[in-house]
Amino acid sequence: MRAAPRGSGKAAYALLLPSWLLLGLFLLAPLAIMTVESGGRRALYGGLAPIDDLGAYLRSGAFAANYARSFSGLYLKIGWRSLWMAATTTALCLVIGFPVAYYLALRAPRRWKGLLLGLAVVPFWTSFLLRTYAWMFLLRSEGLLNQALLGLGLVSRPLPLLYNELAVAAGLVYGELPFMILPLYAALEKLDRSLLDAAADLGAGRLARLRRVTLPLAAPGIAAGVVLVFIPSLGQFVVSDLLGGARGMLLGNLVQNQFAVARNQPFGAALAVELTAAVLLLLWAAGRWSRHGGEELLS
Repeated sequence: MRAAPRGSGKAAYALLLPSWLLLGLFLLAPLAIMTVESGGRRALYGGLAPIDDLGAYLRSGAFAANYARSFSGLYLKIGWRSLWMAATTTALCLVIGFPVAYYLALRAPRRWKGLLLGLAVVPFWTSFLLRTYAWMFLLRSEGLLNQALLGLGLVSRPLPLLYNELAVAAGLVYGELPFMILPLYAALEKLDRSLLDAAADLGAGRLARLRRVTLPLAAPGIAAGVVLVFIPSLGQFVVSDLLGGARGMLLGNLVQNQFAVARNQPFGAALAVELTAAVLLLLWAAGRWSRHGGEELLS
């Protein structure tokens, strides 16, 4: 076995050093600051209140008061709503995106594949905020959808399509769907079609080939798509603010409200730390599932 060249380890560390510095500066340091702030108390006019006796403060357990508060009453309800909305958005994107990615990767004519793939990423060419405003114009009482329903005689008065959870779900699915299609396409495009032919020769039907061959081989793409959709949906606040209003508040809106309106930095920091912990847990679970290929879960 050929030995690695002398000094290659130091060269690798030197190449990685800028990435680690950026990671520490823009992720780890702010996370550490937020964690420290989450254990503090709000001052009378915002900011952090001074702590006279830090030892007594830590022994009393008062540093965990903000975390305890986040798991009570209205805040717990908002947290569950955020999880449910993110899970629903991810599931819908997977249900819609998998057939699209499957067709693009395995069924679409080669001469049309580039064009169809380009159409799937067209939304990225426009600002996410502008696309969300476009949904407002579509769903409001005087919007295109209500006017079309009224013109066709299907309804007698405009439907309340805006400022509810359905509008938030539609906006989230529309915004996050390309992040599900692209990883699935990348995984399915590399699929060895001879495996599907072999399964068919052995008597496997279409559903059996999908469940026993296609889905396990597409597991890394599924895991990547779930992560890329679930994480932004969990911390989303633009879509829920514009399409959901006060009744569609999610965790992202709550965190933003605590920093910008309520001026309660400790409580907002506690919510942000909890959200970050949930994201890291999801990344860890997705990594394990992707490494195992998903065979155990899909078999």
